[in-house]
Amino acid sequence: MTGTGVPVEVGLDPVDAEESPICAVEAADLGSDALLADLYRTESPRLVRILSRRTRNTDDAHDLVQDVFFRFARLRGQGALLERPQAYLRRIASNLLKDRAKSASRQSAALHVVADEETMPGLDPHRILESRDILRRLEAAIMRLRPRTREVFMAHRVEGLTYAEIAERTGLSVKGVEKQMSKALVQLDRMLNRN
Repeated sequence: MTGTGVPVEVGLDPVDAEESPICAVEAADLGSDALLADLYRTESPRLVRILSRRTRNTDDAHDLVQDVFFRFARLRGQGALLERPQAYLRRIASNLLKDRAKSASRQSAALHVVADEETMPGLDPHRILESRDILRRLEAAIMRLRPRTREVFMAHRVEGLTYAEIAERTGLSVKGVEKQMSKALVQLDRMLNRN
């Protein structure tokens, strides 16, 4: 906090503090210790780079750095005198990443369902028999079509040819192919619905 009671981001000029998208670490949170403010200025960019590589997200890295310095400030507030504060900062960051990974693991474990405990829908034997019966009846109905009608139907439905391609292959006109297809569909519908 400045003398006016306004929070100031540590590591930024007071002019830039209002424009910064980074969460503010208030001087009050860090204590009024100038050494801590200097440490933030020098170490936070390095920690952001390290954490960005580990989390693959710059915003998360900035949040983690804020947490690191908050924990560090609490540690210093308890009267701890540290010989190598940079090492403590990296250790705190590492522990935060581990805590985050454990939390994510617990959340995904809660979503996991053991396959043995779930009833998986199997193949219904009645549907299999019914499908085989329909295929057998369809094959028999196609075989009862006249040869020219069957040839046109199979070329369109099985080979995927267009009416123009079928007309070219069979020597019929496109209208003749349409007529043969129409005949095939009517006859197949009648034969399949009769049984």
